[in-house]
Amino acid sequence: MVLTSLSKMTGLQKKTACIRNICILAHVDHGKTTLADCLISSNGIISSRLAGKLRYLDSREDEQIRGITMKSSAITLLFGKDDQEYLINLIDSPGHVDFSSEVSTAVRLCDGCIVVVDAVEGVCPQTHAVLRQAWLENIRPVLVINKIDRLIMELKFTPQEAYSHLKNILEQVNAITATLFTSKVLEERAEKDLETQLTSDSAPGDQVYDWSAGLECTDDSHLYFSPDQGNVVFASAIDGWGFGIEHFANLYSQKIGIKQSVLLKTLWGDYYLNTKAKKIMKSDQSKGKKPLFVQLVLDNIWSLYEAVMKKDKEKIDKIVSSLGLKIGARESRHTDPKVQLSAICSQWLPISQAVLSMVCKKLPSPLDITVERVEKLMSVGTKAFDSLPQETQDLKDAFMKCSSEETAPVIVFVSKMFAVDAKTLPQNKPRPLSHEEIAHRRELVRQRHAEKLAATQRPELAQPGAEGSPVDQTIKTGGMKEDDQPPVSQMETLTVATTKQEAENKEAFVAFARVFSGVVKKGQKLFVLGPKYDPAESLHKLPLGCSAADALPPVPHLACCTLEDLYLLMGRELEQLEEVPSGNVLGIGGLQEFVLKSATLSSSPACPPFTPLNFEATPIVRVAVEPKHPSEMPQLVRGMKLLNQADPCVQVLIQETGEHVLITAGEVHLQRCLDDLKERFARVEISVSKPIIPFRETITRPPKVDMVNEEIGKQQKVAVIHQSKEEQNKIPEGVQVDADGLVTMSTANKYATLSVRAMPLPEELTQLLEENCDLIRTMEQFTSSLNEGKKTLEMNQKTLDQIRGLKQKLEQKLQGRKWRNAVDCIWSFGPRKCGPNILLNRFGGYERSVWQCLEKGGREAGLYRDFDNSIVSGFQLATLSGPMCEEPLMGVCFSVEKWDMSRFGEQTSMNRPDLEGKAAGETLVTEEAAPVSTGRDPRLTSESKGILEGSQQPSRLPSKRKGGETLLADCYGPFSGQLMATMKEACRYAMQVKPQRLMAAMYTCEIMATAEVLGRVYAVLSKREGRVLQEEMKEGTDMFIIKAVLPVAESFGFADEIRKRTSGLASPQLVFSHWEVISDDPFWVPTTEEEYLHFGEKADSENQARKYMNAVRKRKGLYVDEKIVEHAEKQRTLGRNK
Repeated sequence: MVLTSLSKMTGLQKKTACIRNICILAHVDHGKTTLADCLISSNGIISSRLAGKLRYLDSREDEQIRGITMKSSAITLLFGKDDQEYLINLIDSPGHVDFSSEVSTAVRLCDGCIVVVDAVEGVCPQTHAVLRQAWLENIRPVLVINKIDRLIMELKFTPQEAYSHLKNILEQVNAITATLFTSKVLEERAEKDLETQLTSDSAPGDQVYDWSAGLECTDDSHLYFSPDQGNVVFASAIDGWGFGIEHFANLYSQKIGIKQSVLLKTLWGDYYLNTKAKKIMKSDQSKGKKPLFVQLVLDNIWSLYEAVMKKDKEKIDKIVSSLGLKIGARESRHTDPKVQLSAICSQWLPISQAVLSMVCKKLPSPLDITVERVEKLMSVGTKAFDSLPQETQDLKDAFMKCSSEETAPVIVFVSKMFAVDAKTLPQNKPRPLSHEEIAHRRELVRQRHAEKLAATQRPELAQPGAEGSPVDQTIKTGGMKEDDQPPVSQMETLTVATTKQEAENKEAFVAFARVFSGVVKKGQKLFVLGPKYDPAESLHKLPLGCSAADALPPVPHLACCTLEDLYLLMGRELEQLEEVPSGNVLGIGGLQEFVLKSATLSSSPACPPFTPLNFEATPIVRVAVEPKHPSEMPQLVRGMKLLNQADPCVQVLIQETGEHVLITAGEVHLQRCLDDLKERFARVEISVSKPIIPFRETITRPPKVDMVNEEIGKQQKVAVIHQSKEEQNKIPEGVQVDADGLVTMSTANKYATLSVRAMPLPEELTQLLEENCDLIRTMEQFTSSLNEGKKTLEMNQKTLDQIRGLKQKLEQKLQGRKWRNAVDCIWSFGPRKCGPNILLNRFGGYERSVWQCLEKGGREAGLYRDFDNSIVSGFQLATLSGPMCEEPLMGVCFSVEKWDMSRFGEQTSMNRPDLEGKAAGETLVTEEAAPVSTGRDPRLTSESKGILEGSQQPSRLPSKRKGGETLLADCYGPFSGQLMATMKEACRYAMQVKPQRLMAAMYTCEIMATAEVLGRVYAVLSKREGRVLQEEMKEGTDMFIIKAVLPVAESFGFADEIRKRTSGLASPQLVFSHWEVISDDPFWVPTTEEEYLHFGEKADSENQARKYMNAVRKRKGLYVDEKIVEHAEKQRTLGRNK
């Protein structure tokens, strides 16, 4: 096919029914980019000989070097089928787990996807992940089983064995789809059951329970992959061939004389051909015969490969002539048989024809968008579609019609921003000159040359004259002026050059977007809807029927932008467009100031922001970055801001310590981000810290056995208690600790006393809290707005049901005597009010819990209520940084057993008459009070006075105590602040009296390796504290799949080490999985006789938890208890004369 014209493409963009938006999804190295090359070569953009070698869509240098895709990139292709032309917007996506966020950005813009599976490796971890992502976004997949040539060349399978192997792969892929479908049906069923329970008022005897799960009556046949349905292609992208069974059904229907429709149904499966009767029979009737697929399809491909590899010229010529192909002399004489194979196969079974015809036939156009998908996109967070305003619900029709009329509302979704070099933009490219321009430039050059000649001849003419004559002097000075002019022009050229260089160095941002409704035009003004924008709250503030071009009142999370440029994405090129109708994928220029990572653009303010993208990978690897030269800090800050915008997954933040931190999904992702920062965005030399590894702190139950697995008896217990008593020496005076672990503390002014106990939470409960983080956040927001007396929006029924469900689950998990009524007493979650730690309210006289949204109770007044927030804030601070190494807590429950404020109440009532009677003497008292707070800023007293007045706390007045000392409350600061600090310290001490443990972040690690390198893989895993969970052999291959868990702290350089040790035969995929308690006690010292014998007095053997804890403490600048030199006398043995 010849290189297509832009005008043809823009014409097809208006025919929405002929558009297909597709992406290619697969595990790493399964052949996505090679397949994309084959499809691109069909449009003549690249040579078919270079397909697979060029990797056209891998435009970055590091992608070409590493051989993996790191970003999703789009290209528009044309395809003609049955006198019908189609426009295919193809997006190639990465397969490496570190870049799975790029897959999410691609999937959101598409209606269908091609899932590629390696015929040898089969279903891999990322295949699972991409099928799940496609399912969550409601897009339809088709399957390409790639690298079938490996079954012939590497595994040396017979056609029959290959058929069984392919059947097995199909079953595995369909099993994943079935799991996803079943879970969806069961969820819907559970929701219906809940609704019926709530609505049914009939007597219990009338109800008949339906035991069916709803799976029997739902039709799921269209979801599965099967060659007879036409949604599977068998291919070898590197050799340029691929086929669906329709091709062979069509071919053999003419030869054998069996109907095409019959062949389509029987070519795949256990059907056999009875040549005498010219009938197709089932398996049971014909034993020992080859299935149709083997006999009619695979045998032919195998014989072709055999003939070419053996260089059997006669057989090759016979095959070529029987297929009616024309092979060039260059290919037929080539020494490499692969070249000949590629030439024959790509003509006989062109892969682009097979794949693109399947795409056009089986995948939906933008017009076929489902109601379910539209409602899912428009329902943000916990809101149901029915609860949205009517104007918003009316936009659903615009989505469904996908119309390109002038009246249709414009809705565009930007899934990511990507950076391109400003030179590559179409408007900045050098264009070819016309004949007139060339002639004009030639004339200018001639003039310049003539002027130069004249300038050089003038001094020569002036030399014969007398030196002192005024004429000569004028000529000379004139000559001098001429000579002085070039430096001026040089200055101009220099300034022009510098501005040009700046423009060249500049990175332009293009938005990767899709039009869901209406027509987008260049220069058009649209609303940018932030992720927190809520049409329900904002619509009444805006005039009816307003547009982005009008002058509007400020509305939170709503901005107006102008679409400066529209681009057609063509892989490495961009083409300018004037307008883009709905259903198309496009690039938009000029949104850099308005869109950070993703956004929704609309001409209607009633449009809600789309649901945020689901990212499979969690950013976990963090490093601190600083410039080598401190003067270049502003460039680094600007560069990090640009990097944050250009990468959908990276997170950039400045810590409390002032460090600039980069959080990425893994090692490869980190390396790419650092390269981009150095070479593209900041353009400065940077120094990078060692990876900052996150940990969590927790507590456990007291151990029953010691470090040598001896049961802790009474004698040893004495020793253990002595050891814990030594630890308690750190706890200051005034803090009482019971044998039970109850810590009692008073505020600095002794007006309030708190008793707090720390308890470990069950592991399942911690997981439950982590999973429901968003729901807890919603609940907290509702509760805080209720307490502050703001006008709150009513929670919809679905969210309330989810909260009730969470409460029930918590009650199930918290069983036993010590957890009795614990769920009703939950006061807060932490840190940040939505974390996996709990604060319980266990003292009498004050009812308060997080379940206010269910109870609909108002704000109750009272002494405790005024200072409620101080206790909660103290708990939040304590859970945010634990006592071991200032890391967040996890799985800890703090129970407030006592909160005595009687002294404060007495003081308030004593001081109230003084307040009423001595209004004039107030200033006198404060003046006297100021000198008391020595060493502090005198302004502090007046500030704290204001705070105290606001909190109705008259404790700034002097109060008499025992011994007659006079003390001011404001020298301790506001009372609420004292409570906060006391609560924080009480929580920390309560945790320190329990057995403390560190929790490490863990990766799940999947490694595919051959039998000969298995031992080396195990050696690397055990060296890095890894733990093997499962090992299984892949059926029909010599590959083993090892599943293991590995601490994130030990994972740096793991992939490289595995590859080096196994000569590249094994490569791991690391995905963040969970947090795991490190069993070692970081503060452990030997106490019993057996431990002394086993570990020695110093217990020098490495304690993993202590090593991690000390490393974090050193990094944060905290005190580390370690000796620099242990035995100084040993130093003397060193050689003196060196």
